[in-house]
Amino acid sequence: MTQQVSRPPMTEDGQWWRSAVIYQIYPRSFNDSNGDGLGDLPGILGRLDYLSDLGVDALWLSPFYLSPQHDAGYDVSDYRAVDPRFGTLADFDRMRARMAELGMRLIVDLVPNHTSSEHEWFRAAVAAGPGSPERERYMFRDGRGEHGELPPNNWRSVFGGEAWTRLPDGQWYLHLFDSTQPDLNWENPEVWEEFRSVLRFWLDRGADGFRVDVAHGLVKAEGLPDWDHQVHMVEGEHDAREHDAPEHDVPETPLSTGSPYFDQDGVHEVYRDWHRVLAEYEGDRMMVAEAWVEPAHRLAMYVRSDEMHQAFNFDFLVAGWDWGRLSRAIENSLREAAGVGAPTTWVLSNHDTVRHVSRFGLTDPIAYPKGIDADGEQPDHEQGLARGRAAALVELALPGSAYLYQGDELGLPDHTRLPAELRQDPAFARTGGEEIGRDGCRVPLPWAAGEPGHGFGADPWLPQPEIFAELAADRQVGVPGSTHTMYRTALRVRRELGLGRGTFAWHASHDAATGLLSFVNTTADGVRVLVAANLGGAPAPLPVGEPLVLSREDAVQDGALRPERAAWWRLG
Repeated sequence: MTQQVSRPPMTEDGQWWRSAVIYQIYPRSFNDSNGDGLGDLPGILGRLDYLSDLGVDALWLSPFYLSPQHDAGYDVSDYRAVDPRFGTLADFDRMRARMAELGMRLIVDLVPNHTSSEHEWFRAAVAAGPGSPERERYMFRDGRGEHGELPPNNWRSVFGGEAWTRLPDGQWYLHLFDSTQPDLNWENPEVWEEFRSVLRFWLDRGADGFRVDVAHGLVKAEGLPDWDHQVHMVEGEHDAREHDAPEHDVPETPLSTGSPYFDQDGVHEVYRDWHRVLAEYEGDRMMVAEAWVEPAHRLAMYVRSDEMHQAFNFDFLVAGWDWGRLSRAIENSLREAAGVGAPTTWVLSNHDTVRHVSRFGLTDPIAYPKGIDADGEQPDHEQGLARGRAAALVELALPGSAYLYQGDELGLPDHTRLPAELRQDPAFARTGGEEIGRDGCRVPLPWAAGEPGHGFGADPWLPQPEIFAELAADRQVGVPGSTHTMYRTALRVRRELGLGRGTFAWHASHDAATGLLSFVNTTADGVRVLVAANLGGAPAPLPVGEPLVLSREDAVQDGALRPERAAWWRLG
């Protein structure tokens, strides 16, 4: 049944997503309304006023669909049902209606590369046997070797181990992630039609857009060839990582050039098709791609005018606390997005990465750890928080759309001392603990120090670190100098001045020698805002004047910006 949802006012040209601040909610860790240890949709409803007061424009909800939860909901068994752990469709409708009253948009997570092994399609495929139409919905293949005992090719799962699992009847199925997440066959018209239907189901219930999981997946190279698992750059192409020393840690995510199962040109036909579906609806609906793709011009292909509307800017996320990498990420991202008429997105943390406050507290300023545990280097929280707050002011002042991960506004770190027996990320199990996994960034939020689960609810599904007590929302909301107050102030100023729709130019003080990263955002009304972050080791002189926003109350002293601090000034 179509739900009649009043929509928030659109921006002048109707494209609200070009400058929106979007807040990611990981439902199982946001707020627990019934005491079962998991967050839920009623819990989100109960905190919508908090999010409205913070100043965000839209919410992105990670999966809340029916799922056996082998990968925290990214293994979907029914795309049209709310998992009872999280509530009901009626709860979804109440939450969406209240969001509309508060003027907030809603982005729903979509998982099109794979389903759960408990999806009715996969169960039917297993039962039907080799050669059946049911198996054509997935990537089933005969094995190699004299008796088919070897996998069809040498592909590896992103979560570790082989990317193929054999059934008792002898056939193998592909799963680029966990064995409970079989890959769909996007050469099958039934798959295309099913996802058109899923899109319309949630659009009819008031979704304003979709975050597309593994958007660079879906289509595989013809013939499913073996791969040496190395990224081969095409002549003339380069990425920001070429400037880094070999020992620097970078994502071990298969990137664009050379991978036979990511970033194949055929994915773009899927998104052109979905673009046409979204165009059937009023209200300027949108899509944002989760696509770990390099180089930058390959990512820009996903946001051409007839495809996606946004793509996550992971170059910015992995740049770390490093002047050169941040500068290149900003410059390259703005250039490539402008070339296809798309806005740039900016993001520092999400549910798949170590929180930036913890990353910035490590010895290596551009480290991209695949999880942190008690045996590894422990982040310096005070250093990480200072840098994290400064980086947030850079993110929120750049033209385009900004994404916040739940708890960013509280300065939350990862939980780095989770016992192995409590970890639930399949990557931890599939790699035998070699990859720590993502549980540390998914720990339930602290709302009220001293209450059960620090206000999240009794018996949280993952334990919270001790530091969450002092970082709880009730210790920060309305408190001068708190991380929450800094974010709320920055979001208010960003909205009032229209920084998301401004234009970018480096400032004369932008200098590698001093480590000062500085630029000017000129708004549509002609307001010029100087933004500076000191990534160097000494105070950096800047124009005299009253700052609009400070990352710390002590950021500016004697006319200079202190190290690990940032500020915004309004220029004459």
